[in-house]
Amino acid sequence: MIIAWTTIETRADAERLARGAVEARLAVCAQIDGPMTSFYHHEGKLEQAEEFRLWFKCLPANASALSAWVHARHPYRTPQWVEVSAESVSEKYLSWAMANSSHGPFPTSKSP
Repeated sequence: MIIAWTTIETRADAERLARGAVEARLAVCAQIDGPMTSFYHHEGKLEQAEEFRLWFKCLPANASALSAWVHARHPYRTPQWVEVSAESVSEKYLSWAMANSSHGPFPTSKSP
């Protein structure tokens, strides 16, 4: 299983991406944390912003399609996108994930 995450400025945008990725069956689950405070450099200046973290759980076969789908709909020009492989996943949860995941073809349009 792959765990991927991004950050986004508004709860409404986080909910839109979470719902859309699960509806498309690219992610089997999406969770929203926040708000949180982020500090980062942008265009030579230290920035501080309130953001929401959006977590996705997906099967490895869907990771590239999920990444492309999120990047096509994310409002940031350079969104954070991090993926890690889960070291261990319970058998029941993995079976549930497999039953609730798309196996392609994957949606590529920009509509939510």
